[in-house]
Amino acid sequence: MKLTKIKSLLRRIWSFLKNEFEKQAKKIKAPETPDEIIPEFTDAYQRIFGEGLISIVLYGSGARGAYIRRRSDLNFLICLTEEGIKELDKAFKLVASWRRRRVTTPLFMTNEYIVASLDAFPLEFLNIKLHYRVVWGKDPLKGIKINQKQLRLQVEREVKGKLLQLRGAYLTSRGWGINLAVLASQSLTALVSIFQGILYLRGKEIPDQRGDVIKAIAAETGLAAEPFVRLLEVKEGESKPSARVMKGLMKSYIAEVSRLTTWVDKM
Repeated sequence: MKLTKIKSLLRRIWSFLKNEFEKQAKKIKAPETPDEIIPEFTDAYQRIFGEGLISIVLYGSGARGAYIRRRSDLNFLICLTEEGIKELDKAFKLVASWRRRRVTTPLFMTNEYIVASLDAFPLEFLNIKLHYRVVWGKDPLKGIKINQKQLRLQVEREVKGKLLQLRGAYLTSRGWGINLAVLASQSLTALVSIFQGILYLRGKEIPDQRGDVIKAIAAETGLAAEPFVRLLEVKEGESKPSARVMKGLMKSYIAEVSRLTTWVDKM
C-alpha cells in the first residue's frame, strides 16, 4: 500500500513538471529557421560592441541544415578584439534575451585565443569547422589546421572520460526512464563529436547527419550501431521506450562505449 502511494505521488509530480515544462516551452519563441533571426542577432551585437566586433559565426545543427524548431538550439561563435573581450558585461542583457529564442550563450573568443588554443581543443575546433557559416564579418577559422597527434590524444581522453561519466550517471539515474532519457540525450551529443574526430583521423568522409555518423563509426570500428541509433531516436523525440527498455539500451550503450575505449587504444 505504501509503495502504491509513493508511485501515485511520483506520477502526480511528473505530470506537474511536464505541464510546467510545456508552459515554459510555449514562452520560448523559437525561430522557424536560423536565417529568421540572423539579421536581428548580428545587428544587436554590432550595436553593443561596435569596432570591437570582428565576426559572428553560426555553427552546429543550424549551420549543417539539421535545425529542428523547439528542439534544436542555435550556436554562435563571436570573435572580438582584445579590447572588445574586456567589455563582455555589455552583453549581459543580450545573452539573456536571446535565450528565449533558443540561442545558447555564444562562445566569445579573440583571434589570438583561437590560434593559441588549437593544441588544447583540437576536437572542439574540428567539430565547429565541420559545420559553420560566417554570418557577419571575417572568417576567424579560415586557415586553421588541426594537429592529428593532438587530436588523437584528446579523442582517447574524451572517450575514456565519457565512459566513467556514463557509468556514474547511469547509477545516479536509479534506473528511472526519464533520467535515462536525459542521460542518453546529453551524452550522445558529446559521443557523436568524438565519432567525428575518429573519422577525421582515419581519413574517412564525415557525414552531415548524426545517424549517418553513427553508422560510419560502426562500420569503421566494428561497434554495434543499434544502441546508439535507438537512443538517438529517443533524443530526437522519435521514440519513447519504457524504463525497462531504456535500462537495456543504456547497458548496451555503455558496453559499446567501453569497447570503443579498447579500439581507440590501438588506433
